[in-house]
This record gives sequence, structure tokens and C-alpha cells, in this order.
Amino acid sequence: MTLPQLFDLTGQTAVITGSSRGIGKAIAHRMAEHGANVVISSRKADACAEAVAEINAAVGRTAAVSIPANIADKASLQALVDASVARFGQIDALVCNAASNPYFGPQAGITDEQFNKILQNNILANHWLINMVAPAMRGRKAGSITIISSLGGLKGSPVIGAYCISKAADMQMARNMAVEFGPDAVRVNCIAPGLVKTDFAKALWDNPEILKSATRGAPLGRIGMPDEIAGMAVLLASPAGGFITGQSLVIDGGVSIS
Repeated sequence: MTLPQLFDLTGQTAVITGSSRGIGKAIAHRMAEHGANVVISSRKADACAEAVAEINAAVGRTAAVSIPANIADKASLQALVDASVARFGQIDALVCNAASNPYFGPQAGITDEQFNKILQNNILANHWLINMVAPAMRGRKAGSITIISSLGGLKGSPVIGAYCISKAADMQMARNMAVEFGPDAVRVNCIAPGLVKTDFAKALWDNPEILKSATRGAPLGRIGMPDEIAGMAVLLASPAGGFITGQSLVIDGGVSIS
């Protein structure tokens, strides 16, 4: 059975940062299922290799390759782009998923070093990587860029304030770049997940009081799973998402409307 054409990624190459686990790995897995070649990238080579083996075994072909990179290092990101192009010829879809949150607590307690790391890894690294990939996409008049933001970019928080600031900035980055790149048919969007059961968010969902607060009054009454974010990333990279740009698409089980 062939995939419906609207969601077919056959022939595309997708680079996904932070894709050795959690939401990033789920996105890579589902993009590979829909026909794409996927570049698995995170700081740890062994974790990337494990994700590659898992995805290739699941889809029954060599769809995934490992190209480790450190998002805090501009040269490392350029090496990721160069190696991806050398391996596959071009990058059709970029998913900026990797992010940092080294501090959990009131805004007054965060150190300058921690705040700078959040801004560096969650905003500046995305700016670097997008501008490394976008020129070739614009030259071909085709391409999709997706930033994994957060519901936190739309709400205040007493414990992850700096992270929320960075995710709001990602939403504005997507809007700005959608305006810039739109005439060349390159689309830029954000996905804004609510609380999802990943290792990254464990400090939130592993705390019974925070979990209760996060799901109280939510229409679906639960937190999300990585695969429930991955489907939107597939849509945004596929022909089905061809008229979507500059948006921050919230996937939160209804928390924001209840």
C-alpha cells in the first residue's frame, strides 16, 4: 500500500536536531515511515547510533544516518549541514528540535550562565542553522523549516520562565522568516507542544503536584506522547502543509482553551 500523496515524503531529506530521543526521535521515525531520509543528530554519537539502528530496523530500509552535532557550536552546526548535503545532495526539511533548560525555579534564582545557555541553544542556534539551510531551499523554491517551540511560549511560568521566553522568541523567529522566505516558497512554522512525556520534561510530569495542575481542567485529561507531536511535523514537511507558514501550532490536549 502506498502512502497518500498528501503526506508522502518520499525523496525528501530531513535534518532533525535533538533526534536521538523523545520528540525528535519520534519525528525522525515517522518521517522515515513516510518515505524521507532522516539525519539523526545530537551531541552523543552513541545515542544517535542507537536511534539510527532502531529506525532503520522499524522501516526496513536504510532511511536514517547519524551525524552528531553540538547546537551550541556554530562550526558543529555547519559541519552537520555540510555532511548532510554531502550524503544526500540537499536538505528538504529542517526540524529545529534540540533545546536546553538547565534551570528549574523562580526567575530570580537563575544565573547569568544558565540564562545565556537557554538563549544560546534555544534561539541563536536555531537562527544559525536556519540561515545555513535556507539559502539552498530558497534557490530551489522549495523547503520546510519547523521549530519545536512550546506552549510555554504563550504562557507565563513560575518555574521555567527563561525557557518560556526563549520559546516565545522562536515563535517570532518563525513569523519573521516566513515573511522573508515566503516569496521563494520556503515555509517556516513552529509546533508548540504542551506537556509531553519525555526525559526532557521529566521535572514537570514526574512531579505529582505539577502533573495534577497541568492536567486539571484539560479536555483530554492527560499529558501528550512524542508520537502525538510527530504527526504535525510530518504534515508540515509534506504537500498537505503546503499552505501553512508563519504559524505556531499548539498541540496540548486542549489545555490552552480550557
